[in-house]
Amino acid sequence: MQTRKLGNSGLAVSALGLGCMRMSHDEDPLPDKQEMIAFLHAAVERGITFFDTAEVYGPFINEELVGEGLAPFRDRVVIATKFGFNINPDGSPGATGLNSRPEHIKAVAEASLRRLRVEAIDLFYQHRVDPDVPIEDVAGAVKELIQAGKVQHFGLSEAGAQTIRRAHAVQPVAAVQSEYSLWWREVEADVLPACEELGIGFVPFSPLGRGYLTGKIDETTTFAAADIRSRLPRFTPEARQANQVVIDLLARLGQQKGATPAQIALAWLLAQKPWIVPIPGTRKAGRLDENIGAITLDLTADDLREIDEAIAAMTIQGDRYPPSLRQMTGR
Repeated sequence: MQTRKLGNSGLAVSALGLGCMRMSHDEDPLPDKQEMIAFLHAAVERGITFFDTAEVYGPFINEELVGEGLAPFRDRVVIATKFGFNINPDGSPGATGLNSRPEHIKAVAEASLRRLRVEAIDLFYQHRVDPDVPIEDVAGAVKELIQAGKVQHFGLSEAGAQTIRRAHAVQPVAAVQSEYSLWWREVEADVLPACEELGIGFVPFSPLGRGYLTGKIDETTTFAAADIRSRLPRFTPEARQANQVVIDLLARLGQQKGATPAQIALAWLLAQKPWIVPIPGTRKAGRLDENIGAITLDLTADDLREIDEAIAAMTIQGDRYPPSLRQMTGR
C-alpha cells in the first residue's frame, strides 16, 4: 500500500482511506455489526490505515463500531471523526442543528474518545461551518484539546477558503474534507489553491459520486427512503440518464487501461495532487479491492487532458444538494 502525507502536518496515511458512514447510518436495516467489524479487519489487512467516522453517524454507533473494530490495530491506523452538530436528544438519526461552541466541542471530544476507545483523536474535523460561532473560537477550542493531548490534528469539513485561512492562523489545519470527484469540482476554484498554499492535506469524500461513477447505477436504480440519494436532485432518474455520458467516458478509458470506471475516477483524483487522499465508502471486500487497484493505475498527462477536456464539454445535470441542505457548506 502506498502512503501519502496530509500536507505539512506529517500525518501519514494510506493513499486511499475508507469512509465508514454507511456501515451504520443511512441504511434500513443496518448492516450486521459483526460483519462490519470483520470488514474493518479486512481493510487493515489490505493496507488501509485511514478511517473516517463522525459522532452524528448513527448517531454515535458508527464511532462505537469503528472503535471496536479497529481496537486491535490502534498502533497501525489513523481515525478521523467530527464534531459540530446538536444530536437529537433521543438518539434518533439526524441532528437539531449546528453547534460548534467551544464547550460543546470539548464535550464531544470526551465522548468520542470513549466511543473510539482511544487516548487521543488522530484527526478532529469540524463537520460543518457554524455561522453562529467564529471559526477562531472553534480553532482555539481544538488547539486547547491538542495541548491537552486529547486531539492530534485539526481538520475542517466543507469549509471555504476564507474560513480555512482564518482557522489555520489560530491552529494549523492538517486536512480539509469536502466533496470532490469528476462530477463535482467546485473546490478547484479556491479551496485546493488555499490548501496548497498553506500546506494542508485534502480528503475528498464521495470521490465516486455517491456510487454513480462506478457505472453500477442507472435511471432504473431504486434507493431506499433512508438512503440520502433518494433526496438528491442529482439522483433523479432524469439526471442519472442525462449524466450517463460521464460513465461512458470512464468506461471507454477503462477499456483502454484494463480498468473499471471507478478505478479511472479514483486514479484521476489521486493524480491531481500528492496530498489528496480520497475516502471512498464501501462495505464489500470486492469493491474495496477494486478501489485499491486505482492506486497503481497510471494515467498519463494525455489521459488527464482528455478527461478534463471531455468533462468540460459536458453539462452535469442535477444539483448536488436540495435547497434545504445547501446552507451546510461554509465560505
